[in-house]
Amino acid sequence: MRKFKNGIFYIGVTGGFIALMFWIVTKGKSLEIGRDVIAKTSNDTFFGQFINSLVHNLKHPLAILLLQIITIIIVARFFGWIFRKIGQPSVIGEIIAGIFLGPSVVGMYMPEYSAMLFPTESLGNLQFLSQIGLILFMFVIGMELDLKVLKNKANEAVVISHASIVFPFALGIGLSYFIYHKFAPQGVEFLSFSLFMGIAMSITAFPVLARIVQERGIHKTKLGTIVITCAAADDITAWCLLAAVIAIVKAGTFMSSLYIILLATVYVLMMLFVVKPFLKKIGDLYAKRDNLSKPVVAIFLLTLIISSYLTEIIGIHALFGAFMTGAIMPDIINIRKIFIEKVEDVALILLLPLFFVFTGLRTQIGLINDPYLWKITGWIILVAVVGKFVGSALAARFVGQNWRDSLTIGALMNTRGLMELVVLNIGYDLGVLSAEVFTMMVIMALFTTFMTGPAIDIINYFFKRREVIIPKEISNSNFKILISFGNNEKGKSLLRLANSFVKKQKENCNVTALHLSLSDEVHSYNLEEYEKETFEPILEESEVLNQKLTTIFKSTIDIETDIADIAVRGEYDLVLVGLGKSIFEGSFLGKVLGFTTRLINPDRLLDKFTGKEGLFVNSPFDDRTRLVISKTKKPLGILIDKDLVKVENVFVPIFGSEDAFLMEYSQKLIYNNDTKITILDINNQVKNNFVIENSISSLQNSFTNKISIIDESQMKAGFLLQQDMMMISLESWKNLVDSESVWLSNIPSVLIIKP
Repeated sequence: MRKFKNGIFYIGVTGGFIALMFWIVTKGKSLEIGRDVIAKTSNDTFFGQFINSLVHNLKHPLAILLLQIITIIIVARFFGWIFRKIGQPSVIGEIIAGIFLGPSVVGMYMPEYSAMLFPTESLGNLQFLSQIGLILFMFVIGMELDLKVLKNKANEAVVISHASIVFPFALGIGLSYFIYHKFAPQGVEFLSFSLFMGIAMSITAFPVLARIVQERGIHKTKLGTIVITCAAADDITAWCLLAAVIAIVKAGTFMSSLYIILLATVYVLMMLFVVKPFLKKIGDLYAKRDNLSKPVVAIFLLTLIISSYLTEIIGIHALFGAFMTGAIMPDIINIRKIFIEKVEDVALILLLPLFFVFTGLRTQIGLINDPYLWKITGWIILVAVVGKFVGSALAARFVGQNWRDSLTIGALMNTRGLMELVVLNIGYDLGVLSAEVFTMMVIMALFTTFMTGPAIDIINYFFKRREVIIPKEISNSNFKILISFGNNEKGKSLLRLANSFVKKQKENCNVTALHLSLSDEVHSYNLEEYEKETFEPILEESEVLNQKLTTIFKSTIDIETDIADIAVRGEYDLVLVGLGKSIFEGSFLGKVLGFTTRLINPDRLLDKFTGKEGLFVNSPFDDRTRLVISKTKKPLGILIDKDLVKVENVFVPIFGSEDAFLMEYSQKLIYNNDTKITILDINNQVKNNFVIENSISSLQNSFTNKISIIDESQMKAGFLLQQDMMMISLESWKNLVDSESVWLSNIPSVLIIKP
């Protein structure tokens, strides 16, 4: 009855007001008499009018901008993904995406589409939006700089950093002497041109370098600390120099630029001694809060915008103001983490690709259409590499680094990436760099960034030392277990399982906890804090278990490969990885467990473990697990965790002779953990196999009442509910699912072992 009344009321109100509006509009037509009202008539059909309206809407500036953003993000993410797959920073792929969408590829082969997507009148909107992205990005870069590291390592770092600036700066000015006459734009003084060539040669991409250091696992080594500090000092020095160079270029002469430099000095002092203490007081008030209120966020963001505005009107570019604001943000991990999380996704995913494409639209590879021009490009690349690579390496060697570390520092400092493009675009906007020189320098930036990874690999090959250091205590152990965890709960379950294998042999055994994070999810400024938070619950659990634990942390671009690589180099006897209940989804087990009603071919289930499958829908494993299984050459245990707390009762199904190796792990559980093992003899496989039967008899003689044999007919009601875990071989897991046994409905946690 209530619903009927509501329906009547709804129909009455909406119908009545619709009728009233129609009556008013009809009466309103009479008001047009005597007024110059243009009747909207057309000879076109209604469909023709619709098409005309649609075409008009497509040409609207907002529609064009939104289409540009959609296209740019899709293409940039695609190219970034490709370059990550080949071991390169994704920023290279995004830069390539910009060049691809520009006149060098799309504009050349699909000019009509390019003109439709990037009409000349729309480029202004794209440029301003990309500049907002750069301002936010430079704000993040300033926050990621750890100025405390500079204080602690200033001696060696400043020498290496300044040498890595002065040397290429001088070579860049020298190169400009030979190319100024032919390539400098008309009306540009030699001083302006040479200074920009010098600063472009001496820049280092701190964000890309920091990611590479994390991915290589050297961030906690002396080398990693030095190179991060060098890059931070380089960034600060280079941006101060860039501000001075911009001031000189805009002022026209060095003397007149002194006024701009003086104003910039006043600005820096104000930021350090007025704004920084003010922000510090605000930060202290909200340091322990997980979230900041909107007024507090507004204060910090308003400071960023005002700072950028001031540096823009002073004449040293808005990006310097953004960088400076980030650098003086309160040195409080929680505050910086919140702002980076708020700003970085928008800047990196949405706005920065616009900058790459805008740069690509300016980069015309077709201009370099002569062997002579490619020769000049080659000279620019050579001068850039010699200046930055050789200059940094020689300075590092001079302050006492060995040749391997010196060359590695040189290779890393030679990384230019996005920061180089920022400098080049500033020079292009100021009219200091011509289109030809701009294109040559973009090619140089790509080449020097791309060569970083291969150069480090070559250095490591010749000097025969790996980047990730395996702790020394591992090599002295007889039995070593590596547990690789993604979250704390899985990590604690894996640790309890590992402890069950070595509890009474701790002096001769080692358990190592490994946590790998994707490098673009970890920031250099809070790396130690992130590592501490990650391992804290695991270390607390190890104290409860009285289990000594070694930890390895690394940020990477390829988690699966690094797990396999560390397992081999550490010579681990068993690698344990964890999965949740979602492992059952899409399989027969999913059906009987009530998680899903879908049924998957068991052959595909096995293929997922062995890494031989094609592209299957509804796979019970994610791609990461499949890759870990296929790449890991050491014995691998996959724990399907259903809240594993203890390992006191374990049953082991035996399907055939290939399961004999499970007796070794059963023995370890019995000896170290007093675990009771129940062997489930499938189709009399134990009685028909001398090796397995003999192993079980030996265990029964050594450990009375700790191991027993049953068949499926002896499985009493509630048997599975009394078990803590099932331990099974990879091949038998396939057979078990294939058999569709009814007792699988009550299955406990499962440890699947691939020998």
